[in-house]
Formats: sequence, C-alpha cells, structure tokens
Amino acid sequence: MDNKMENFKYNISEALELPKDIVLDLPKIIMVGNIQLNISNHKGIIEYTQEILRINSNIGVIKISGNNLKLKTILSEEIIVRGNIEGIQIIS
Repeated sequence: MDNKMENFKYNISEALELPKDIVLDLPKIIMVGNIQLNISNHKGIIEYTQEILRINSNIGVIKISGNNLKLKTILSEEIIVRGNIEGIQIIS
C-alpha cells in the first residue's frame, strides 16, 4: 500500500510540477564546493563530531565525513554544515 501511495504522490508531483522533496517528504541536500552542506527536511542529528556527522531522514541516515566539521545552523527544517567535507553517504 505504501508503494502505491508513493507512486501516486510521485505522479501528482510530476503532473503538477511540484517539488518532489516536499511532496515525497525527501531530504534536499545542497553542497557548495567541499566547504558547505545544506540539508533540508531532516529528522534530527544522531551523531556529531568534527570528523563525522550523522543525520536522520526519511530515506535513511545521511553520513557526512570530513575534517573540522562545524554546525553553522540547526533549525527544525534545515541544517547547515561547514568544514572540509570529504564524503556523503546515505545508509538505508
């Protein structure tokens, strides 16, 4: 049933040209070079060190690795991370 609903939402977003991240409740990740990462539509922080940041989302855990990672902004709808970002991985 969930899969049918997701397909329906996807088709509606396509037909009405609505943003899929909002309609399908997906995280939106914007990376600026390797120095900044903006993550919208997250579900909270799981782990935070200067080398690793793990963030919960509807598609799984988003793992960011790098050096000197710092949280610039933490809001209920967006997280902004700065530092030397070396990798992003989604663990479902």
